[in-house]
Amino acid sequence: MSQLPHFTSKAFLAPMAGVSDPALRIMCKKMGAGLVVTELTSVNAIVAKHKQLESQSKNITEFIEFSEKERPLSIQLFGSDIPALEKAAKIVSPYFDMIDYNMGCPAPHITKQMAGGALLQNSDLTREIFRTLVNTVKKPISLKMRMGVTEENKSLFLEISKIAEQEGIQMITLHPRTVSQGYSGHSDWDMIKKLKQNVSVPVVGNGDITSPEIAKKVLDYTGCDYIMIGRGAMGNPFIFEQINDYLECGTYKHYSLTDKLEAFVTYLELTSQYNIRFANIKQQAIRFTKGTVGGAQLRNRLSTTKNIDELKELLIQKVTA
Repeated sequence: MSQLPHFTSKAFLAPMAGVSDPALRIMCKKMGAGLVVTELTSVNAIVAKHKQLESQSKNITEFIEFSEKERPLSIQLFGSDIPALEKAAKIVSPYFDMIDYNMGCPAPHITKQMAGGALLQNSDLTREIFRTLVNTVKKPISLKMRMGVTEENKSLFLEISKIAEQEGIQMITLHPRTVSQGYSGHSDWDMIKKLKQNVSVPVVGNGDITSPEIAKKVLDYTGCDYIMIGRGAMGNPFIFEQINDYLECGTYKHYSLTDKLEAFVTYLELTSQYNIRFANIKQQAIRFTKGTVGGAQLRNRLSTTKNIDELKELLIQKVTA
């Protein structure tokens, strides 16, 4: 069985649709993320796109873009069509260091396909999915999941985690909310603690980790091996450096609005190398200015920009003002 890659820190970047694009992943990696994960990708889309690209003598990296600077890099897959899953895993495995399987997404357009968090209710299909992935590729397979679908079955993760371990899944990330909660309420870190006590593979704690202090608290309280940052890293790649410094020496650097704007200009320069929608880039700009003095006024102006040049001009004016 292949081994997990070496992680240079305990803090990982979560896969986030429309957010964790290659440019942001590179920045998070430079700031000290131990692992970055692509946005979740449909196995059926990979199979269909591969067929199309192959006819043009191209490969799947035209569809799922990444940089060598991101390694170790994981790709997150979703979908429960077993033949498509097997094909997709074979297509992507030469390019990525790990494959992560999504059993946590609460979005209705995902769960109605018997994918994402909905799979927590189907242990037989889940076992088949894990077995297929582990037997199809030589790269390590990890799992990201929610704790249950509703409050009534919020301990489903315990059964699924045992199946995962039995079938050769090498790392498990738990976001301790139910599917029905979406992103409301609070993460139940006691469940991460339970998972750590339930399995022998490395456990990654995820959910509401928005500061270095909270990161340390989750690690200490749950005993988990790593932590995964999602919304806390939106517009804030600095959080990885801050967490690493805080875990090592108890202090960390604070960043100003100017620092964040300068970082965003760097992000903007990176986006030119990838096929990232302008609407997504503009949303990233808005996130970079949140929680800062003068940010609200700037966000209003950012929201009216119509292209990259306007966005860049506005930010450079602000940085040099």
